[in-house]
Amino acid sequence: MKKFLFDLFPLILFFVAYRLADIYVATAVAIAAAVLQILWIKLTRKPIETMHWVNFAVIVFFGGATLWLQNEAFIKWKPTVLYWLFGAVLLVSKYLLNKNLIQKLLGAKVSMPDIAWNKLNLSWALFFMVAGGLNLFVAFSGLFSESQWVNFKVFGLMALLIVFVIAQSIWLGKHMQQDEGSEVLPTAALPPTDAKENKP
Repeated sequence: MKKFLFDLFPLILFFVAYRLADIYVATAVAIAAAVLQILWIKLTRKPIETMHWVNFAVIVFFGGATLWLQNEAFIKWKPTVLYWLFGAVLLVSKYLLNKNLIQKLLGAKVSMPDIAWNKLNLSWALFFMVAGGLNLFVAFSGLFSESQWVNFKVFGLMALLIVFVIAQSIWLGKHMQQDEGSEVLPTAALPPTDAKENKP
């Protein structure tokens, strides 16, 4: 829970600052929060995860462009770019480099056949692509206000992620049970060769 809240630190401050001021103040606060996040990890001598660096670079670039040009469109693009970047990395790693990053991340704790890992990797990539597209729709379709986009960015995307993770956990649990069963049944069906060899 502490790590989860720490990762959400810039997003939470962005939302609070927006409610107290406007999109530009909120953007500046989010950039400052991202900088403090990296500094805190450095000071505590903990390893900085790749996700933290990527999020830091994206918020500084798009947030900086928003403040420099006084154009909120850049910060609205930020979630989409971040999600599409994650999705692209998963797809490129799997289909061009033949590396399943989801399997690399969870493989030490979960045992599944390669086909299941490939489905899991693809489903995460597609989720990121769809989530990024939804953000663009809410931000630029003209059907939603800026305030509604902020709510979607903070709560809507988070809710989608939680629902997706729960669905993935259910699917993963069922597949792991099937995988374990497929390993147990053939072993149990083997003839007791040692017992036969010991008979007179």
